[in-house]
Amino acid sequence: MNIFYEEDGSFKVGSIMTDNTTSLQVENLHGKRCKIKAANVMLRFAQPGLSEFMTQAEQAANDIDLDFLWEACPPDEFAFEELAQDYYGHTPTPVEAAGALIRLHGSPMHFYKKGKGRYKAAPPDALKAALASVEKKRIQAELQAHYTDELTQFRLPAEFSDQLRMVLYHPDRNTIEVKALEAACAATHLSAAHLLERCGALPSSHDFHLNKFLFENFPRGTGFPDVTVAEHPELPKAAVNAFSIDDATTTEIDDAFSIETLANGNHRIGIHIAAPALGIAPGSEIDAIAAQRMSTVYMPGDKITMLPDNVVQAFTLCADKVCPALSLYIEVNETLEIVDSESRIERLHIAANLRHDTLEPLFNDASVAARQFDYSYGPELELLWDFANKLEAGRGKSSDNNQQQIDYTFSIENDRVSIGHRLRGSPIDKVVSELMILANSSWGKLLDDNGVAGIYRTQNNGKVKMSTVAAPHQGLGVAHYAWSSSPLRRYVDLVNQRQIMSVLRGEAPAYVKNDTALFAILRDFDTAYTTYNEFQRNMERYWCLRWLQQERISQLDAVVLRENLVKFVDIPLVGRVSALPETPPNTQVTLEIVSVDLLDLNFEARPVAVVAGEA
Repeated sequence: MNIFYEEDGSFKVGSIMTDNTTSLQVENLHGKRCKIKAANVMLRFAQPGLSEFMTQAEQAANDIDLDFLWEACPPDEFAFEELAQDYYGHTPTPVEAAGALIRLHGSPMHFYKKGKGRYKAAPPDALKAALASVEKKRIQAELQAHYTDELTQFRLPAEFSDQLRMVLYHPDRNTIEVKALEAACAATHLSAAHLLERCGALPSSHDFHLNKFLFENFPRGTGFPDVTVAEHPELPKAAVNAFSIDDATTTEIDDAFSIETLANGNHRIGIHIAAPALGIAPGSEIDAIAAQRMSTVYMPGDKITMLPDNVVQAFTLCADKVCPALSLYIEVNETLEIVDSESRIERLHIAANLRHDTLEPLFNDASVAARQFDYSYGPELELLWDFANKLEAGRGKSSDNNQQQIDYTFSIENDRVSIGHRLRGSPIDKVVSELMILANSSWGKLLDDNGVAGIYRTQNNGKVKMSTVAAPHQGLGVAHYAWSSSPLRRYVDLVNQRQIMSVLRGEAPAYVKNDTALFAILRDFDTAYTTYNEFQRNMERYWCLRWLQQERISQLDAVVLRENLVKFVDIPLVGRVSALPETPPNTQVTLEIVSVDLLDLNFEARPVAVVAGEA
């Protein structure tokens, strides 16, 4: 005697060796013996043989008209033998009964399983929905296969045009577009970006990187709503004419300087910072915009400002304007020792905006060494230069000048890049940086001395971090350091400016100590600033690679940093050269540029020669 039984969700046949009422010992088609529960036995039969039975039962199942079988079902739960009898119109043979059971079991949309050998017909609406779902999946599978085929032939399906940002920057693996793209990438051994570039979907490698950043950080675009700058009270006008020193492309002019000769022979040096806090109230619409962006975003050839242009224009320290400012006045004696200081909220006249490109030929290492200051604002710069050196020495940082570092500049014009470089610590750099350090440390101390909350930059054991608790900045050699000098470009500076102004006015500050809002600002700023800096580095890397292509550079010198990591001599590009043999650090080598990948922001190079033992 043989049995037809269910095991692990499938049907099998076997010959009975021993029948123990509640269980049976059977031998299956392959001669293997196993123990089967009696409850799992669906049918017993003598003929045909095991192999023939399964073949005939499966054929019988395939011959059953599924729709007719469903229509023939009773409304209530039923046993498979009952349905088989109704379907065939006679007592079914074991093969017919097994065929009906196989058909029922294999059609879960039409029939719901209710127990061993027992089923219930699916309601018409449920069946209709299930069939529609299957049809939809079939159509999607065909469409996905079509997409994959098109992509592997480097043709972009028309439907991809509106989905490019999603598939590139935030792929949803539940969509057929992403599934098709992944399959095509596997078939072509290309990344998604490289495959889509081959399909003509990425006409600009620059825009690929820019759009990724915008997609992740500016999903609503970089534009601003129309906003109105709030009026602020009339301020006393300072009797000084200030000047700023900035790059030629700077529009958010945050800082300016002035010098007065006092009756006692001392000089009063003014450090003047733009005062947008006067017109941007906490919680206002403009404040919300600035708090969302947290900082101006910089990249070679472009920027995304933190504040709308009309707000910037209302407060930028532009030449020939009288501008509101937060001023720090430092009185120095003939030896440039600080004898007094004072902070004021005021208006002042901006007499000039000096620009690096026109000032540096006059105010540079050679000219200051020769004490040549016979040009416009030369006498003022002479005093500021001497004062900056005094401040630097006071911080214990004069020896740092022995470690020369290079700053690189990028100029993009008509999609061509020029990369310039200048030594860090030039007279322009030193004057501006020392006066900004003085302002930020002085105002950080002002907040701390008055018990008013602020956001500080601190450094301990080499680690720089943001904090709401005042602490020394070891790298700068100052006891307090609160970013306050760039309120048009950094939200933290705007927040600190509000706090400083509250002290000067004797008013309650916008943020109190341990204010959760202040902690949130610190956290959000830190995150945004890190993201923006990483983007700027990536875009600088992009333009370095573009420069290699643009100038058709085949060979270039580089310095070994460690192992196979090198930095090119002429441009700020760092990368690994896998073919570089073991070479001591600081060795200068000549590399042959093999290839440049503008999408992966990488290059392939191989060593040609060792130029020098130490660069």
